[in-house]
Amino acid sequence: MSYELIIFDWDGTLADSTGRIVDSMQKAGRLVGLPELSDAAVQNIIGLGLPEALLALWPDITDEQMTMMREAYARNFVYDSQVQMSLFDGAEAMLKRLQKAGLLLAVATGKSRKGLDRLLHDLSLGHYFAATRCADETLSKPDPLMLNELLTQLSIPAGRALMVGDTTYDLDMARAAGVDSVAMGHGAHEDEVLLASGPKVLCHSITELENWIFSHINGSGADT
Repeated sequence: MSYELIIFDWDGTLADSTGRIVDSMQKAGRLVGLPELSDAAVQNIIGLGLPEALLALWPDITDEQMTMMREAYARNFVYDSQVQMSLFDGAEAMLKRLQKAGLLLAVATGKSRKGLDRLLHDLSLGHYFAATRCADETLSKPDPLMLNELLTQLSIPAGRALMVGDTTYDLDMARAAGVDSVAMGHGAHEDEVLLASGPKVLCHSITELENWIFSHINGSGADT
């Protein structure tokens, strides 16, 4: 398959932010007085929009607690968490090479528009992406609407697009939209769980991902 558009998830795919998300969510829950959660429980909801994630973690959460949690989580993630966050090694260099090769790049993320725009500005990465979609301006993953909107905006057929993500929400969204996917094993979900969602390949580093993409953009690579 020859791809023209590569769509990236953000957290756990391009950014090594899983630990910061877990820490920020746990601290917010304690502040609001919600039951304690394990690291694994929080990792399992990474990729969802924040309201959907909170309901999955605390099904009995009240509207008042929901509002408090959204504010506390955002504050913890941006200002208070001491857990370091950065792009995975080689991520920006990969984006630069993919763009230079003539590929369109996009982001489909469970982050809020405000949160993604802040990061793209702070990291000076916005110029790499032809389009972005966030969970608070469309439907949350794994609903395919986010991908369908990107495909329509960029006039790319589903068969020419590739979704790269580290959670089953990313991969299931891609499958529902008729888009091929690549799973990243350095993020939130375990390898065996990711493979069950049918990605074309499972990669464990940005280097592996880049090599696989470049072997397939001209339609010459074999699935592995």
